[in-house]
Amino acid sequence: MNNSKTTALSHEHTNLDYKNQPVSDDTFVADSFANEVKGKKGLARIVKATGYSIDGFKAAYKFEAAFRQVIWLNLLLFTVIIFMPFNVSAKMVLVIASFLSLIVELINTGIEASVDHTSTDHHPLAKIAKDVGSAAQFLALLLLFVLWCMALSNLLF
Repeated sequence: MNNSKTTALSHEHTNLDYKNQPVSDDTFVADSFANEVKGKKGLARIVKATGYSIDGFKAAYKFEAAFRQVIWLNLLLFTVIIFMPFNVSAKMVLVIASFLSLIVELINTGIEASVDHTSTDHHPLAKIAKDVGSAAQFLALLLLFVLWCMALSNLLF
């Protein structure tokens, strides 16, 4: 099982306790418990996935101060966008940048939770993972700031 594809099982491993689905003539992919719980198709899967997303928003808001700050910042910015006389293109770019900052913060929160779940010990790789996530969020917020500066300067000049 030293195959580079860790999700694939060869025919010789079909005696495991997994339900295997053929992917090709010589490869099987194991169904995960998560797939069994979620449901495989249709509206039920969409409903369950939406519930998981809502749970993710609630957890991020409850446990992560940085996410709460980004949410409130972006709610303020969305309100300002409504009343500012930006053209439609500028408003679209600003909304996209706001959503990007929220998305990056959610991913950063997920990275931090995963690292903390693995170990709360100080480790250089854990620090790198958390610092890189923080740097990604810094860039997303910097982009948001620069785009707002450009949009506002366009109104003034």
